[in-house]
Amino acid sequence: MEYARIVRSGRDMAEVERQNLLSALRHDTYRLEGSFAPTVCIKAFALGRPFRVIVTMRLCQACAESKGPLQLMLPLMKVIHYWARKRAGIDLPWQTSIGPGCSIQHGWGLVVNSRAQLGSNVTLYNGVTVGQRDRMNFDGERVTEYPIIEDEVWIGPHAIIVGGIRIGQGSRIAGGAFVTEDVPPYSIVGGNPARIMKSNCRPDVLHPAPIEGTDLERHPVIVQNIQSAPSRPTHHKS
Repeated sequence: MEYARIVRSGRDMAEVERQNLLSALRHDTYRLEGSFAPTVCIKAFALGRPFRVIVTMRLCQACAESKGPLQLMLPLMKVIHYWARKRAGIDLPWQTSIGPGCSIQHGWGLVVNSRAQLGSNVTLYNGVTVGQRDRMNFDGERVTEYPIIEDEVWIGPHAIIVGGIRIGQGSRIAGGAFVTEDVPPYSIVGGNPARIMKSNCRPDVLHPAPIEGTDLERHPVIVQNIQSAPSRPTHHKS
């Protein structure tokens, strides 16, 4: 009886792990063409350099988090992910925390620190750097900080985001921007050093994956503004 219960528990856990992996991949696939179709995922994996890196990253994470036999596949998946990264010209460690619905456009030269945190429906272009920043405190101790990118953020080509900063939900980082300070939600920033160019902007998410809490059509701020000004929706700062 106890053995049977353990077996069922192991199967249930394996099913949860499989569903989590499939859910993330489905939302990543949706960002490509606005469809969950398996054929879209397979085609993009075979032909799309950036998407292949996302898939191998998800597979590595699924193996690492698994409590079952799938964990034994981690060394092999690390090798495959390394190969995919090199082929794509993308430095995206498999340990990086990235929410579902990730979209990488072009991808060449993209660098993301493994300790950075990226939310859902984030868009990354070629040449983007999301990295750490080291600083020395008054005691001479080195402090290393990493960025947090919230949901629905759009980051343009060759933008640099470094340090322990937070990029607010729905914001857009213009190409070539150098960002070292927090960015409020729904802002457009650009320049070196970066400055706020526009506030209360609408998120720019092509084919947003319908994730609860991040779906643009259900976003409370957007719904409120659409109802109050249907001809020209605006946003209020969070």
